[in-house]
Amino acid sequence: MSTRKRLHIGMSLAPAWMTGDAWHRADSNVEGLFSSDFALDIARRAEAAHLDFVFRPDVSYLAVDVLESGFGFTSLDPTLLLASIARETSHIGLVSTISTTFCPPYMAARQLQSLNWLSNGRAGWNIVTALQGHENFGLDQMPSAEERYRRAAEFTQVVHQLWNSFPNEALLIDREQGRYADVSRIKPIDHQGEHLRVKGPLNLPAFKARIPLVQAGASDSGRDFAASVADLVFAPTPDKEAALELRHDLSRRAERHGRAARDVRLLPGLNLFLAPTREQARELFMATHGRVDRARRFASIKQLVGLDLSDWPEDRPVRAADLPPASGNPASRTHSSLLRRLIEREPLRLSELLLRPEVISAAHWQVIGTVEDAVEQIADWAAAGAVDGFIAAPGGSTESMHTFLEQVVPRLVELGLFRERYRGTTFAEHLED
Repeated sequence: MSTRKRLHIGMSLAPAWMTGDAWHRADSNVEGLFSSDFALDIARRAEAAHLDFVFRPDVSYLAVDVLESGFGFTSLDPTLLLASIARETSHIGLVSTISTTFCPPYMAARQLQSLNWLSNGRAGWNIVTALQGHENFGLDQMPSAEERYRRAAEFTQVVHQLWNSFPNEALLIDREQGRYADVSRIKPIDHQGEHLRVKGPLNLPAFKARIPLVQAGASDSGRDFAASVADLVFAPTPDKEAALELRHDLSRRAERHGRAARDVRLLPGLNLFLAPTREQARELFMATHGRVDRARRFASIKQLVGLDLSDWPEDRPVRAADLPPASGNPASRTHSSLLRRLIEREPLRLSELLLRPEVISAAHWQVIGTVEDAVEQIADWAAAGAVDGFIAAPGGSTESMHTFLEQVVPRLVELGLFRERYRGTTFAEHLED
């Protein structure tokens, strides 16, 4: 259970407030999606609210079929985007996403350390193993989850070794003696592992502030990897019970890895549809997701749990007994288990099931209501020790995103659940606040 008094809050730069049909709104600024200014506006607003960090998720493939009705997974490269934001901000953490399955570790170490220098110590790394995209990197098929996480563990170790190979203390810059660096401190890593061979050293000194690590995923392999290396865990927790189970499990696993439970912070995604009244918030949600693409959602459900609902009667609830045996290798073990869990716990008619977060999104925590509803639920989860914070992904409209930053966050400050001002200037310092 978390013992922290204050929450850590991040803001997703992936515009959740433009998903579904929300990008149709006149104020969505969808035309600016591939500009630095679009993300910079969000980052500046998040920094004004003293958030810990902004975060750019990423994938390495394009599902073309979804582009007929939305922007899907199209995006700028996250590290380049955050570098463009670095000079225009001063305090907020900048968390980029780099895959350990597809990217060489030397390149990842250099890009992230470069971002750390450009931002004066505000870089963070969201470690993903990826679920798709192997065809774009010369692989015949995706490695198994177990192999991906073994590589991720080795990859992360190598990146740390590279950062340590040219320590900041090696920089002398002694003009009088004409010594730029103490080369005795700069060492090759000579790594020879199961998946990687890297000589080193890195051709860039480490910045004086460390780079915190984020791990996205909540499968068994993902949990154990996160507990061994991550400062923050970004995972789907659609309800408080799921968050409590994950929080306790991460604590146990962290201690088995020789770490303190408090070293691993759970920050689930929080999808917020905010409006002055609950009725208006529900209308905002339905305007975004109510025009159901049933065929696509049926295909997703079948891929995750093997249940074909294409001819399912509307008046027949989907129950646990209807589920086929669990597949040994679903596309996403985390999302598969959460969808199975939902159906096992709660019989739902099709119209209800197709609007649940386990189906329409990444199974994140969801609040559809007023500012007070959001504050009350966040305070409740925090008091229960279910979370150490969250990554906000406001939905439905740009106004919903502004409402979160301008009204929800100040209320959390009033309750003593969030900082009133920054006390440090680096991302790592924010995490210790």
